[in-house]
Amino acid sequence: MLSIIEQLKLGKLWDFPGGIHPPEQKKLSNQSPVSAAFLPDELVIPLKQHLGAVGSLSVAVGDKVLKGQALTHTDVALSVPVHAPTSGVIAAIEARTIAHPSGLSDRCIILKPDGKDSWGTKNTITNYLESEPADLIEHIRSCGISGMGGAGFPTARKLQSASGKTDLLIINAAECEPYITADDRLMQDYADEIVEGIRIISYILKPKMTVIGIEDNKPEAIAALTQSVKEQDSILIRVIPTKYPSGGEKQLIKILTGREVPTQGIPADIGIMMQNIGTAHAIKKAVIDGEPLIQRVVTITGQTVSTPCNTWALLGTPVQALLNRYGYKIDKKQPRVIMGGPMMGFTLPHTEVPITKTANCILAPSRKELSAPGDEMSCIRCTACAEACPVSLLPQQLQWYAKDGDYDKCEEYNLFDCIECGACAYVCPSEIPLVHYYRQAKAEIRHRKQDALSAERAKQRFEAKNARMEREKEEREQRFQKAAEQRRKDMAAKGGDDAVAAAIARVKAKKEADAGTEVKPAVAAAIAKAKAKQAEAQAKAQSAAPGDTALPDNSEMAKLREERKRQAREQKAAKAAAEADAPVAAPEAEAARPSEGDPKKAAVAAAIARAKARKTAQAAESQAEPQTDKPAEAAPDEQATADTQADPKKAAVAAAIARAKARKAAQAAESQADKPADAVADEQAITDVQADPKKAAVAAAIARAKARKAAQAAESQPDKPADAVADEQAITDTQADPKKAAVAAAIARAKARKAAQAAESQADKPAEAAPDEQATTDAQADPKKAAVAAAIARAKARKAAQAAEKEAAEKSADNNNKPNEENK
Repeated sequence: MLSIIEQLKLGKLWDFPGGIHPPEQKKLSNQSPVSAAFLPDELVIPLKQHLGAVGSLSVAVGDKVLKGQALTHTDVALSVPVHAPTSGVIAAIEARTIAHPSGLSDRCIILKPDGKDSWGTKNTITNYLESEPADLIEHIRSCGISGMGGAGFPTARKLQSASGKTDLLIINAAECEPYITADDRLMQDYADEIVEGIRIISYILKPKMTVIGIEDNKPEAIAALTQSVKEQDSILIRVIPTKYPSGGEKQLIKILTGREVPTQGIPADIGIMMQNIGTAHAIKKAVIDGEPLIQRVVTITGQTVSTPCNTWALLGTPVQALLNRYGYKIDKKQPRVIMGGPMMGFTLPHTEVPITKTANCILAPSRKELSAPGDEMSCIRCTACAEACPVSLLPQQLQWYAKDGDYDKCEEYNLFDCIECGACAYVCPSEIPLVHYYRQAKAEIRHRKQDALSAERAKQRFEAKNARMEREKEEREQRFQKAAEQRRKDMAAKGGDDAVAAAIARVKAKKEADAGTEVKPAVAAAIAKAKAKQAEAQAKAQSAAPGDTALPDNSEMAKLREERKRQAREQKAAKAAAEADAPVAAPEAEAARPSEGDPKKAAVAAAIARAKARKTAQAAESQAEPQTDKPAEAAPDEQATADTQADPKKAAVAAAIARAKARKAAQAAESQADKPADAVADEQAITDVQADPKKAAVAAAIARAKARKAAQAAESQPDKPADAVADEQAITDTQADPKKAAVAAAIARAKARKAAQAAESQADKPAEAAPDEQATTDAQADPKKAAVAAAIARAKARKAAQAAEKEAAEKSADNNNKPNEENK
């Protein structure tokens, strides 16, 4: 089987599916040579005139530039710089409308020519055969050369990707688009320069064969190229039939080699490289002459142009300037200017759009020559579009999915294989602008893919950052561990311990010591005492008689807390006593100002006040009725004082005993005169009671007992209304104010001490003492039992008072009857 090269030498050709034969209309512009370029009033130079990244600015507003000077620079492979087409001044850098189907604006450099057309430095490579291919590729890139056949892909990048793996180099000279004759005229006028450019490309790629594919409707160009390559055995010229779009990259490869480029692939995938005629000429100018890409051949054609032709146009020349130069007469009814041919071109929004590297034709047709597209109608499913498609696609389905926004289906139906040739729209009877739908769908898919790619890159950067942070963390930990190990080794070598380990050990030891001293011995003892008292009270309650009143104790935890508080208060009081200057020398002064916040001091002060009251009572009673001292009574008071110092609850028991005694001698105590000493004791007692709210409750109970006694006395003694009124007022006051209750309690205790000796001389003293002692014991065990005992004592006091009154009345009656009996 013959190889592709052998088949090419034998002149074998293939065909591609579909295709159309529209009117060529090439005779309008290919009859005259390419005219020279001219200087317009201003040049609008877009920064992006190629497929790829935009370069960075190298000039600023107001800078003077020379012809061929680079205006941008870039180090990106998929980017090329732009150059000044002539010498002049940078007037502005602003957004202007660019040559694009969208009609959008982009950043442009506005250059005002100075008319001198002065060249800058030219970097030429006269003997390129002695240069490295990589140096030639870089030189081509720096001269700003990109594909001039349509897409504008950077030529240097294209050559670099195919270097060393190209078997066949194809030069596209088909120029199948109607009306366009730029390449045709370029080949006729500059065939030698084109062939030289082809040799440079062949030197870089080193292919096995170079083929120039040209349509048979260009006989003059074919003759010129044949004359230029007659001595070049490695360059073949193959004439192909005229058929649109035979100038497409994939279609021309199919015609010349019979091979098909894979879906979404490039010719380099099958060992083929394709370059345009205009690109080959630009490479020759860049390498041999040192001129960057600053101009190109543009076809000016259409029936509204008086002199259709091909001309050299400086990049950045406004379309309106070209039209004016060659006699453009606007069609008043339907003005329209198309950039490109009638099949793949697009209508310009206005004529101030500049010429770029990919602009090869300006078509200004009349309304009769090229009618405007009509209104879009519904598809009639004629399949004409599918039959005309040169890529064997299904244009009808693609249009449906593109219109519906189903871009996944568009890709599934190989939308990106569409070359946008316009053959489907040309044959559509419904005048559906199919190519417009495809372009819009392609742009949207590219945009989405770019967003997805950006998101993926951001994700990768984020993951890389996290990985780096974890790695740095591990490295730090390893460094710290190594440093610690080295420090331990150094300490061991020096005979010392690790300072860090020692510090940690000290902290742990301190924590353990603190944990061990949380419960102090005093607190533990108080807790044990409280539990013992509770157990004793429960035992007594269980052994009590059925008739006795026993209240259960369900406040164990409360007692424990109170015990802890009492221990804390005792510690605080002891500390305060130690800090005092003379606590023993002045006990009365200390008692005169008890601490309002310390119950212990309040209890001590109350005991002192009771002792003083007893002494005063004894002195007062010795003046009225001499009696012998009662040492037995003083002993219990002293014992009560010691008990109250030890426990505030015992103070409540002592108060209960005082109330019992007060009830026994209430009538005798009320008949005595007020004593100043008692008032002093009462004031001290008032201060004591204010420090403890419990004493207020005790005083209130005493006041109620006094009220009952006062009522009985008022009934039996009508000559004492003032005392009864005072007692009633005291009862009301104590109910309204705890402080007044405290005063009343103090008065009651004073009166009790005054009448204590008289009450003890009664015959029923032993019987009353026993219940009082029992009440004292119960009250020490439980405060609730103390209240019960107080109530029992009050009842007994009332009974004793009534019995005393009855006995006094009987004695009085007996005394009254004795004189009468004696007289008899």
